Amino acid sequence: MRVSRRGEVDPFIVMDVMEAARRAEADGRHIVHMEVGQPGTPAPAGARAALARAMAGDPLGYTVALGLPALRERIAGLYADWYGVQLNPERVIVTPGSSGAFILAFTALFDAGDRVGLGEPGYPSYRQILRALSLQPVGIPTRMENRLQPVPAEVPDDLAGLIVASPANPSGTMLDRDAMAALIGRAADIGAAFVSDEIYHGIQYGRRAVSALEISDDVCVINSFSKYFSMTGWRIGWMVVPEAAVRRYERLAQNLFICAPHVSQVAALAAMDCDAELQANVAVYSKNRRLMLEGLPAAGITRIAPPDGAFYIYADVGDLTGDSRAFAAEILRHAGVAVTPGLDFDPHRGHRMLRFSYARATDDIVEGLGRLARFLGRG
Repeated sequence: MRVSRRGEVDPFIVMDVMEAARRAEADGRHIVHMEVGQPGTPAPAGARAALARAMAGDPLGYTVALGLPALRERIAGLYADWYGVQLNPERVIVTPGSSGAFILAFTALFDAGDRVGLGEPGYPSYRQILRALSLQPVGIPTRMENRLQPVPAEVPDDLAGLIVASPANPSGTMLDRDAMAALIGRAADIGAAFVSDEIYHGIQYGRRAVSALEISDDVCVINSFSKYFSMTGWRIGWMVVPEAAVRRYERLAQNLFICAPHVSQVAALAAMDCDAELQANVAVYSKNRRLMLEGLPAAGITRIAPPDGAFYIYADVGDLTGDSRAFAAEILRHAGVAVTPGLDFDPHRGHRMLRFSYARATDDIVEGLGRLARFLGRG
């Protein structure tokens, strides 16, 4: 059968690592999961209880394309609570995960062949979604001295869009207000759309993350219930767009998705009032982060940029390997620890990098660090 060149995207390597780990577990091995950016906790108890009540008396059919009005209003309220931004709820669009939001944003903002900039290392699916939409991803190499974040001087002139993530995946580093404003200004100067990936907001250590909406209304902001709200498999996210563009996004959402899952919207609304449980999760991530920053150097992995947020360590292991994918497979095979090769995040320099997730229970982190130390001859 005939196929499209748009389908010739690279694999999402972390998902391949997950599958290899699953096969090892099916063979009876105990695997410590440091590969996937997935909280080890379920959706908040209040979210699950709200869904149980809804299932008892609500058919849970289609919602309107932009999402439940109550959920959109509550999300708008979050921007007042977290950032002091007064946001019209009509600008909020509820989506099937942040992935659905990226598809909507890239379709609404760009034409086939447009060049869209993204920092490297960065979330691999940006690149592949752009390619699947006949767009051209343009990697912007970042440097340790800039906390692995792009800087305006290195943003090309010929871009139709710029994607920025803070906290970033895989590094966990954040942009301060001045750095965010400078990148938004650079995008405006060259006539590029600015897309801010804020899905790790709420998980930060020390200073809080800055939203692009604190600086400009002429941006597209994407967020998700997957990370801070611990709802990965529920596939529910949101985006905030300029008021004049809402109808454009609504037409696309109607045709591409009809709506985000109703059940997930009900749970998400309740999750937003589960602050105590969610902050307890962040306290675990903070403890795990400290253990990682101590345990990885003790195991011989020393070249890291300490994360400001999210739940990842991105490490340079070039002194140990020149092939991060083969090295990750070796760690899984011999140590029983699943980690993600840097090639997922940076196709040019990722051969010497590994990403470690510390989103799981603390006991798992302790066990994984011990196994890594023994594997590297430091245990």
